[in-house]
Amino acid sequence: MALLQISEPGQSPQPHQRRHAVGIDLGTTNSLVATVRSGMAEVLADEQGRDLLPSVVNYVAEGVSCVGYEAAEHNVADPLNTLASVKRLMGRGVADIKTFGSQLPYEFADDDGGMPKIKTAGGLVSPIQVSAEILRKLAGRAEIAFDSELDGAVITVPAYFDEAQRQATKDAATLAGIKVLRLLNEPTAAAIAYGLDESEQETKGQDRTIAIYDLGGGTFDISILRLSKGVFEVLATGGDSALGGDDFDHAIADWLRQQMGMDENLNAIEQRILLETAKSAKEELTDSSQVELEVLDWQGTLTRELMHSLIDGLIAKTIRACKKSLRDAGVAQSEIDDVILVGGSTRTPRVGEKVAELFGVEPLCSLDPDQVVAMGAALQAEVLVGNKSGDDMLLLDVIPLSLGIETMGGLIEKIIHRNTTIPVAKAQEFTTFKDGQTAMAIHILQGERELVSDCRSLARFELRGIPPMVAGAAKIRVSYQVDADGLLSVTARELTSNVESRIEVKPSYGLGEEEITSMLQDSFSHARDDMQARALREQQVEADRMIEDLLAAIYKDGDALLDSEERQCLKVAIEALRELRETTTEHRLLARQIESVAKASEEFAARRMDASIKTALAGQTLDEIEKG
Repeated sequence: MALLQISEPGQSPQPHQRRHAVGIDLGTTNSLVATVRSGMAEVLADEQGRDLLPSVVNYVAEGVSCVGYEAAEHNVADPLNTLASVKRLMGRGVADIKTFGSQLPYEFADDDGGMPKIKTAGGLVSPIQVSAEILRKLAGRAEIAFDSELDGAVITVPAYFDEAQRQATKDAATLAGIKVLRLLNEPTAAAIAYGLDESEQETKGQDRTIAIYDLGGGTFDISILRLSKGVFEVLATGGDSALGGDDFDHAIADWLRQQMGMDENLNAIEQRILLETAKSAKEELTDSSQVELEVLDWQGTLTRELMHSLIDGLIAKTIRACKKSLRDAGVAQSEIDDVILVGGSTRTPRVGEKVAELFGVEPLCSLDPDQVVAMGAALQAEVLVGNKSGDDMLLLDVIPLSLGIETMGGLIEKIIHRNTTIPVAKAQEFTTFKDGQTAMAIHILQGERELVSDCRSLARFELRGIPPMVAGAAKIRVSYQVDADGLLSVTARELTSNVESRIEVKPSYGLGEEEITSMLQDSFSHARDDMQARALREQQVEADRMIEDLLAAIYKDGDALLDSEERQCLKVAIEALRELRETTTEHRLLARQIESVAKASEEFAARRMDASIKTALAGQTLDEIEKG
């Protein structure tokens, strides 16, 4: 007789065997891998005892030469084949990348509208392939530590990564042979690490509102969270997916270039030398008031005060994002109990000063800012892999930007609003615009503005096979579902026929991206204009509908129900409406004209109704009608 092994959902069928899971922080500058041992999260070191792995890959003619510290040694000597900070390129097109600045020491293949490809001695490589090599190296480090294969990993991403960037990260993990348990927002991972780490303090059991300020090498996130009885709830999130410590380096390098009297047309080696010098100077000024520099036959001094003047503008951008997130969360600055600094770039003293000044509390630094994200991811992985019950930990993440659908007139109807907790599923019903319409185009958008042209296009698909009906009779239910990784799938179904079409939203990596922070800023600065533009578009759609319906009715019944004078009056009214619809920018004026045409056509509509009833009742007795 065969025996069945029964286990609880999510638990190992062999409870005596521990499953091996890790948390991976795939960083712009450095990456880490962590796991949980004896209930405590710890970072896994390499053979030399080093926790960090530089996010650098070197290529030779045969392919990948080396990854990490060894690859970083080739930064200056072989800049075109030594790829660093590729996280900034994930999910972006060449056009997006050029907005980062002129100092990009790589050669890109011709832009084909898709993923950017970097020319190396080993051929063309994408940011996904480079990231996969880094992930593979980290997974190998974990497998050596476990002396076993991995059962899964939680990989962290900036909260402000959009669908393209999240999907690119997941693709890189798949390429590296890693099973992704979840993509976890970096600030949320930090909250998990700190929340559990401080559980023995007096604040245990009390609600706490925490700001997570995460400034890495290439990205910035700010998240406002509430921690209550094991529930990590994200109230609001903000940031910039193209701002980080690398930009500090670029600002200092640009100052060096100006001091040396060099123009912007530097070769790759000169660019890399300046960037490496800038990075070293920035790190030295953490503990020193000034640093002596010697680079490319130039000597000079960089003081901490001068560096502050170079980077204050960049830090100010992060502070503005913090204020915006506080407003979104409905939380006052004085209500923040703790501030957690995350990311290597927060080691710059000026950052801590500005953050403390904003929130009025000294930021927490009890955990290594480089390690805290990986540690939080490891704790979450422990739950998801089934080694630890998730009953005492509930994670509520949010989406950063609203998701919606295009409606008639180039308007966006928001279905899932930003800062909605994920995973989430929402649906809304729409209808057809024209009689006999058998298909509907579904255009999925992301953004906060009212017009399609001001939002980012994510995907398009079509629902075909809709039974032909009069306009407005068909009911199309459009469902949006965002999973725990922040990835979107959309389903459209016609309710009478059950015809269905579905799409997993995987945007082309090369879509021109509006900076998310600017999209949010625009949504407020243009709120009044957007409201008026939406109102105008709605009236234009209504005018189009009325003109089309009236012309169809006149064509069908005009000869029978209208005399020549009435017919001419209606045509004049329609033409006046058509002309005003094309020329006016005032929605109230157009609404009045629509109302005027509606009144002018009331008698015609009544006659059509009477004629329709007469036709329907022709040949029937009163008794038959009453029985019916």
